[in-house]
Amino acid sequence: MTHIARDRAAIILAAGKGTRMKSDLPKVMHAVGGRPMIDWSIHLARDVGCSKIVVIVHPSQTVLIEHVSALLGEGAIAFQDPPQGTGHAVRCAEEALEGFVGDLVVLYGDSPLVPPSAIEDLYAALETGASLGVLGFEAAEPGLYGRLILAADGDLDAIVEAREASAEQLAVRLCNSGVMAGRAETMFRLLAKVTNQNAKGEYYLTDLVGLARAEGAICKAVQCGEDDLIGCDSKADLAEAEAIFQSHRRLEAMKAGVTLVAPETVFFSHDTLLEADVVVEPNVVFGPGVHVRSGARIRAFSHLEGADVASGCEIGPYARLRPGTVLQPNVRIGNFVETKNTQMGEGAKANHLAYLGDGTIGANVNIGAGTIFCNYDGFMKYGTTIGEGAFIGSNSSLVAPVEIGKGAIVGSGSVITKDVEPDALAVARGPLITRAGWAISFRTRKGAEKAASKKD
Repeated sequence: MTHIARDRAAIILAAGKGTRMKSDLPKVMHAVGGRPMIDWSIHLARDVGCSKIVVIVHPSQTVLIEHVSALLGEGAIAFQDPPQGTGHAVRCAEEALEGFVGDLVVLYGDSPLVPPSAIEDLYAALETGASLGVLGFEAAEPGLYGRLILAADGDLDAIVEAREASAEQLAVRLCNSGVMAGRAETMFRLLAKVTNQNAKGEYYLTDLVGLARAEGAICKAVQCGEDDLIGCDSKADLAEAEAIFQSHRRLEAMKAGVTLVAPETVFFSHDTLLEADVVVEPNVVFGPGVHVRSGARIRAFSHLEGADVASGCEIGPYARLRPGTVLQPNVRIGNFVETKNTQMGEGAKANHLAYLGDGTIGANVNIGAGTIFCNYDGFMKYGTTIGEGAFIGSNSSLVAPVEIGKGAIVGSGSVITKDVEPDALAVARGPLITRAGWAISFRTRKGAEKAASKKD
């Protein structure tokens, strides 16, 4: 467990309009790994022990404001209007952090993959005497990134923007991510000295390094991987971040003992939990909230979301488990079966072509092909309960609310609208009517009609 010597706070910059996303949805609300990017930053702040979190937004970002308020409360929001640079954005949080004494980190709402270890390294730099810590990365193509210029002793000497860098400085590959940590009182004191005397007329957070060095203070640069610091300004960036996330999660799963038959075709969410000895066949998608326990097998082309799958279960191929699905050991869900808000007891099975919504299914129940839980009347949802060992014949419709007793049998093709007693047989279908020779006369009549229409 991390030892936290001082209180910690985070400011998350999220006021950018994100015009390159070409979307009405605020940039930081776009998802990576099934989680909005802003949530990644909030969880990062929580993971490193920040007791206070302030998100900087623009007043026009209604969806974002409502989302953050639901997660953190209205007091966690500060407004930047109009945007005047990163330094100005951080100052917008000063009132919300009034009275806070401790270490402050500045994060970005469009950088979803920053690891907690990198932020811990920044805080560690402060513990060793640095006034400021800046997170950097070795860029494969430094391009227009600001460069982190180190002194002979390894301390951070300056942050130089690419447009203002000398040829020697442009050769430096250590680049600025924008993530910065420092004593809160120091950062706000220095921010008061930052001016907007530059080409863009903005207040830059990066100016703090120069101001701190001018006072003789120590600044440090810490590093993490370039992929960890990807920022998402466009849909292309978003797709790249998703690819990085998926690649990391696949590798983590396999290292933890999960078998991925075709790893590149399996997609995870941020909270997917697969235990050792789970087998996942090709083209499987895990939405948020899935826990698959050791020994289960997820067969090809299945989609799981909000589901708890016990050991020994076999899912798919072509199965869909929706939120609220809880499967006990050795359950079998076959091809083209959909479950939603349904619990299935040990050894129960629905091998093909069924919809099981809002149900409680006992152990060793057999659900025949084509079975439908009719759970919705257009206004309300209702539950279906099936007792242990019951048998539901193919092509049956169970009209909820309804209960099928333990050991009961429902005949194929039945529409069940009333409860069935334990160990009873229930058959609810119309009588078979046959008319000898009717098919011959039907074809003869239709043939004559067709011939007459051609003459006309």
